[in-house]
Amino acid sequence: MKALVTGATGFIGSYLAEALLKKGYDVTCIARSTSNLRWIEHLDLQYISCDLADIDSCAGQVRDFDYIFHLAGRTKATTEREFFSANAVCTDKLARIAAERNPGLRRFVYISSLAAAGPSNDGVPLKEDCEPKPVSFYGKSKLEGERAVLGYRGDMPVTVLRPSAVYGPRDADFLVMFRMVKRGVFPYWGEGLYSMLYVEDLVHAIILSAEKKEAENKTFFLSDEMVYTSGDIVGAISAALETKPLKIRLPLSLVPFVACVGEKINKKSIINSDKARELRFSNWTCDVGKARSELGFSSKTTLMEGVKWTADWYKIHRWL
Repeated sequence: MKALVTGATGFIGSYLAEALLKKGYDVTCIARSTSNLRWIEHLDLQYISCDLADIDSCAGQVRDFDYIFHLAGRTKATTEREFFSANAVCTDKLARIAAERNPGLRRFVYISSLAAAGPSNDGVPLKEDCEPKPVSFYGKSKLEGERAVLGYRGDMPVTVLRPSAVYGPRDADFLVMFRMVKRGVFPYWGEGLYSMLYVEDLVHAIILSAEKKEAENKTFFLSDEMVYTSGDIVGAISAALETKPLKIRLPLSLVPFVACVGEKINKKSIINSDKARELRFSNWTCDVGKARSELGFSSKTTLMEGVKWTADWYKIHRWL
């Protein structure tokens, strides 16, 4: 089986590329010539050197694949236009080429996000039949990417996945939280509820969704089926790092200011103005009943296990 993976140089994509190889797939990755290959350079992969914004120039190479996994996208940007260009426009271009050049394609899998659906406003974990109400530019752009992909379902079989917050070794976003806990101070602006998913469980779900006929032309939420409070997450990190951070209560009105400062310090930081739009809402949870019943998906990793493994990896690689 021939698989094409975009975003293979990133956190989730690198795990997916490795897992596909272990299952016997021939794996090709689309990557820029400037991409950092540190997580995948040891793997037996083939490459198409191309920026997705210029994918039309490489269309001849995007052909005869059995599976296409589209993970590449922008999670942090300073403008709405940047989000939509990467997550909607580029996704539409790739989907069009995939439909045109791969007549035997078994599945085009698009990795979206819970952010595309938005938060739960009634306290009940979201299901796939909910009306999407994204609150951030990132979420809105991922929803447009979903619509672009689903627009080609008459030409090729597609699946859309909406993972909740994903964490694990190699992840730079949750590293920010780990570092704050290690330093003994943690900002807190009210209790929230969150769905979480360990990266290797997500990769298992991605492959399931590609190989299962039941997933064709459908959308699925993904998480470990649990709902965690902010305190649960910080507690798990504290236990893994053997620290007891001081919780500093901040008014919600200060979140945009803190995000603005974080953005000025580092434009690639997860602490940014677009993320602040999501932090105004306290319930980011989803129901994975559909994935469980139709795909046979179940997570294997508890929060305590996943956080411990992540913390140990950060320590070994001197990220902490």
